[in-house]
Amino acid sequence: MSARLPGPLAAYFAATKHYDVEAMLAPFADGAVVKDEGRERQGLEAIREWMEETIRKYRFTAEVTDVAQTDRKVHVTVLVAGQFPGSPVTLRYAFTLDREKIARLEIS
Repeated sequence: MSARLPGPLAAYFAATKHYDVEAMLAPFADGAVVKDEGRERQGLEAIREWMEETIRKYRFTAEVTDVAQTDRKVHVTVLVAGQFPGSPVTLRYAFTLDREKIARLEIS
């Protein structure tokens, strides 16, 4: 990895390993936005629903393989495996942080 995961992102990925939705949600800001699979979800309740749906549908694992930081974003490369066609795939997570909270996450 080229850089270390900031605290909120390390907490998010650690919780993801155990499908701990409460702990996955904890690093997100109240008005956070997640963009995944062409849809945007805003606010903690919508993000919780996205997390629960994704876990239920895909039973995925996520292994961080690289981290790069720019002025405004943290780009995390993740090897994702699960119950979906083409598994495993490499995805890019672009996080925007605000005051040690995740304000935005875009997955592509």
